[in-house]
Amino acid sequence: MPKTDPPQSRTARCACQNFTVELAGDPPLVGVCNCFECQRRTGSAFGVGAFFEKSQLIKTSGDKSTYNRQSESGRALSLHFCPNCGTTLYWDLEMLPGKIGVAVGCFNDPNFPAPTVAVWCQSAHDWVEFPDTIKTFAQSAVKR
Repeated sequence: MPKTDPPQSRTARCACQNFTVELAGDPPLVGVCNCFECQRRTGSAFGVGAFFEKSQLIKTSGDKSTYNRQSESGRALSLHFCPNCGTTLYWDLEMLPGKIGVAVGCFNDPNFPAPTVAVWCQSAHDWVEFPDTIKTFAQSAVKR
């Protein structure tokens, strides 16, 4: 399949489509997080996030609520979600200043760039396996 040029912008939407975030181009990093908090946040075995530079943020629109907590590594994390449907659309992490994480599933794009890293694999379900193309870390890939 021929490689296509990255889109000029990408828009992620919550389930009710009330809350959106628009970003320019492709994310520099796509990762899988297996931590227990991401499992709870997604209701799945892991979360998949696309990390964009904050300079790639074009706009957000719609109503949002914010939930602040600490990550499993003890650093601040702000989750921004739709107050209507509850979808977590994006987040800011103390450990990645200058970046915004966006839930990959909210893009509804089967051609979205694949993850290259998986973190908190020590918390992964026994049946979760990653291909060799994904670098795995027992905990965080970013050191304090």
